[in-house]
Amino acid sequence: MKKSIILTLAVILLASVGAYADNDRHVEVSQLPEAARTFLTKYFPDKEISYARMERDIVEVKYEVVLTDGSSVEFRRNGEWKDVDCKYSALPAGIVPEMLTKAVASRYPNAKIVKIDRDSRDYELELDNGLDLRFDLKGNLLEIDD
Repeated sequence: MKKSIILTLAVILLASVGAYADNDRHVEVSQLPEAARTFLTKYFPDKEISYARMERDIVEVKYEVVLTDGSSVEFRRNGEWKDVDCKYSALPAGIVPEMLTKAVASRYPNAKIVKIDRDSRDYELELDNGLDLRFDLKGNLLEIDD
């Protein structure tokens, strides 16, 4: 009897956590954090926003903005960018730290950086030639994945 009560409570808890974790909703650009709006204005001034949404899971809130040209930017709760993906074109100048831009240019002079993802440990770059590069925060190349 005791086991069935515990099992029932566990199922209810997991179901409620799962329902809360999938809490995505459309937001207006004006509802984005100030830092996110500033970033979009600075690096994508002529691009039209297709949609923006807030994704809330158990431990974090993030925002995703998709532009009409297919580019997308993911922002943390405070508006700092986490991921920028231009899919079909090079990232706007200034998004990628200069040390990484130089490192890519010296190794792959004809390649363009089309995606960047940063977290607390490293940067991951995707080039238009299909290579994925991972750098530490000091700009040291850690991994090449083709």
